[in-house]
Amino acid sequence: MLEVGVAVHSPTPLPRAWLPRRANALPKPNWRSNSSSSSSPSVYCCSNHQTCGGQVSTKKDRVFFLDVNSLCYRRSTPSLHTFAHWISLFFSQVSFRSPVIAVLDGEGGNDYRRELLPSYKAHRKKFSGQLSTSSTCSGAAGGNFHLVITDVLQKCNVPVLKIKGHEADDVIATLVEQAVRRGFRVVIGSPDKDFKQLISEDVQIVIPMPEFGRWSFYTIKHYIAQYNCNPCSDLSLRCILGDEVDGVPGLQHVAPGFGRKTALKLLKKHGSLENLLKAAAIRTVGKHYVQDALAKHADYLRKNYEVLSLRRDVPVRLKEEWLSERNNCNDSITLSNFTNMLGEAKKIDTQSFILSSRT
Repeated sequence: MLEVGVAVHSPTPLPRAWLPRRANALPKPNWRSNSSSSSSPSVYCCSNHQTCGGQVSTKKDRVFFLDVNSLCYRRSTPSLHTFAHWISLFFSQVSFRSPVIAVLDGEGGNDYRRELLPSYKAHRKKFSGQLSTSSTCSGAAGGNFHLVITDVLQKCNVPVLKIKGHEADDVIATLVEQAVRRGFRVVIGSPDKDFKQLISEDVQIVIPMPEFGRWSFYTIKHYIAQYNCNPCSDLSLRCILGDEVDGVPGLQHVAPGFGRKTALKLLKKHGSLENLLKAAAIRTVGKHYVQDALAKHADYLRKNYEVLSLRRDVPVRLKEEWLSERNNCNDSITLSNFTNMLGEAKKIDTQSFILSSRT
């Protein structure tokens, strides 16, 4: 079930594992069109042609996908104030008039991953259906958290997608694949490390960085500079190392000593987790503790792979109207009213707390 612009039913501070050691030492983002791509542009793609050195080059149109749930958390607690902060910066400093498609988790979206791994996102507080004036996620007393978010995004001319039974990550991964096939270059707005597995020449991420108070682009060049390996190996790497933010334990929990350095070395040689496990089953691939860990915990790693792998088979299709230039004329007044509403609600929260403490 697809709902667009209807009531929608997490930001966690940016984990250090996201960040390159020194951001200012990284190469600047450099988008290049993939001239060898076999997919031909459709009517959705309107390319701009530029002349460079006597040759005609194609600059691809850009579309943004916004992982809304991840922007609505302050640590592990839902917060409309956090959403207001990052969405304001996103529109004013990142996307401007480029098309933006906002995606939220559908009801029961992570159920199948929870069945595989009960610890998956178990520590996160869920969005409550109604906002209370005493909660940190207040901002529209008595209102619905998701209705408030959807209303703001709609007024800023952003379509909002929510598909029952599917997480936003999977919806975005499905749509990203479609957008790239149509000739777009894609930017995913999210602090979620899961999206690193999608990075390519045509797909990059823009990450909210609380310590700097801004968004920062993260490209394939940044990834290679940080890990010294191809993003194609990212999913396999995270299956071995785990993901504390999502509650996915790494191999070091059952095989101490099996760390990042060992994992990177093995993946560089074998290319993927499955290739590594197959090799370890028939021959020696490393030191005794490495060999022993891979042999004993192959099923453990394959389960991690199933949990962390983003799906591309969600029943959703890009619509032409979602890919048009966004009219941002309402941004200023909409976001100003939203911020003022949150400020008034905060005053009510404070007054309610004072009155309750006196009784």
